[in-house]
Amino acid sequence: MAFIPEEKLKKMGFKSLGNNVKISDKAAIYNCDQISIGDHTRIDDFCVISGSVTLGRNVHIAIFCNVAGGEPGVTMEDFSGLAYGCQVFAQSDDYSGMTMTNPTVPSAYKKEAKSAIRIGRHVIIGTSSLVLPGVDLADGCSVGALSMVTKSTEPWGIYFGAPAKRIKNRKKDLLELEAAYLASER
Repeated sequence: MAFIPEEKLKKMGFKSLGNNVKISDKAAIYNCDQISIGDHTRIDDFCVISGSVTLGRNVHIAIFCNVAGGEPGVTMEDFSGLAYGCQVFAQSDDYSGMTMTNPTVPSAYKKEAKSAIRIGRHVIIGTSSLVLPGVDLADGCSVGALSMVTKSTEPWGIYFGAPAKRIKNRKKDLLELEAAYLASER
């Protein structure tokens, strides 16, 4: 995987750009002026990042992911990540048939759900999962592969299914590793 050189990243016009940011040269990044990226964050091949998006430090977005912040925005806090093929949408058309859909139709004829998404610290979202508008994934949650997250979660839970439901608690041992890692950077 080839990454965009640092000099080119700096010229792309990001709202803010941390140190040691790695973005694949095969990723599509739109609306750079609305995107903030923290230190040690990586975006892999064939990802699309667009709209208002804030990525904390040590965030990883694996190949084939789509993070669509739109107007309300998506925030991924420190040490969070998306596994292969995840989709995160802060806005979505109304699929009921009561309004028209798709971006070619003027907004007067549509009713979009628009609500910010927060993916908390140490949240990991499994392969091919979907996160819908307005979801707050609380700190420490993990979401199993092929899950559809339609509602906000409680901290340190393991969620799975469509719609995703809490199936058990997640261990917090990784917090000690985080402290050691951050101390090693000083």
